[in-house]
Amino acid sequence: MTRVLVVEDDPQLVRALVINLEARHYGVDAAPDGATALRLAAARQPDVVLLDLGLPDMDGVDIIKGLRGWSRVPILVLSARQASDEKVVALDAGADDYVTKPFSMNELLARLRAAVRRTEDTPLAPETTLVETGDFSIDLLAKKVVRHGRDVRLTPTEWHLLEILVTSPGRLISQKHLLHEVWGVSQSSKTNYLRVYMAQLRRKLEQDPSHPRYLITEPGMGYRFEA
Repeated sequence: MTRVLVVEDDPQLVRALVINLEARHYGVDAAPDGATALRLAAARQPDVVLLDLGLPDMDGVDIIKGLRGWSRVPILVLSARQASDEKVVALDAGADDYVTKPFSMNELLARLRAAVRRTEDTPLAPETTLVETGDFSIDLLAKKVVRHGRDVRLTPTEWHLLEILVTSPGRLISQKHLLHEVWGVSQSSKTNYLRVYMAQLRRKLEQDPSHPRYLITEPGMGYRFEA
């Protein structure tokens, strides 16, 4: 059973989420504040976290940072904050997705399913399990990236995006395809997600992120990985 940790201080929204999730056979734990959320996350080891940013005891971004200190669990932010810079702050802190309130329950559940899929192990052909470049190597089976002899820590979303690109070297992967595969959506309005995550991957992997050698943008179309 997939276990979901709901971190939200609105009792009515918590009730609606619990009813909808349990009806679809998810196990659900709920936390009304940040301290309880961090304690439950450590004790229950959820498969995905639904996180409100406006909590009574701490900002949700601090919870993201706290979880990212030891866990790669997918984190879906649920927030009434609509400013793009606030979304970027949450994504930069390690969130995997951002759903603005009010939201459609069906859309949220689709995003949740996509987040869970990103963490599932997918068998790969032996010839595609190791990708090596002049600056870093990627072990697709071990889900491990090493750059200049040091492990590179990636969030589940960063990993899934990188995995799609490196398993089709030289091929242009469209924005629509990446949005559908990584986030479960295909709206062109979500392309800012791609920009944020590609920038993060370049900062972690490229020698010169402003002039990428491996993670190439094809403006208006998509992205390519060049080995």
